[in-house]
Amino acid sequence: MTSNRYMLELQSNPNCITHIEPYVNRVVEDFGINEEIYGNILISLTEAVNNAIIHGNKEDDSKTVRIKLLEKRNQIAFQISDDGPGFNLDELPDPTAPENIMKLGGRGVFLMQQLSDDIKFMNNGSTVEINFNLRHKE
Repeated sequence: MTSNRYMLELQSNPNCITHIEPYVNRVVEDFGINEEIYGNILISLTEAVNNAIIHGNKEDDSKTVRIKLLEKRNQIAFQISDDGPGFNLDELPDPTAPENIMKLGGRGVFLMQQLSDDIKFMNNGSTVEINFNLRHKE
């Protein structure tokens, strides 16, 4: 189920990344999410929005990045969409490869994959859905 209360639309300006933390804080508080999951959500959403602004929308202020929250059974998911053409996930360099270890960028998708419980790329990569389990494994 999508809740309009948790929709956020941002201009494609890197300064708008500052809106992510208050958004995540509100979601975490409203859903009673623990600290470990909070950090994973904050880092993943920041990376996804940063990628959408810089790579998807090429920092074009006339384009937007949209975030919406999906409530699922024992999960919370965020869909982040941009107005760009998308990308091919298979063409991203492996940030753990020896030739890429010292590179400054290129770890956002890898981080999102490591910190979330499931991640899907849709619309040729211009939309990413990041899922987090709310129940702990015993």
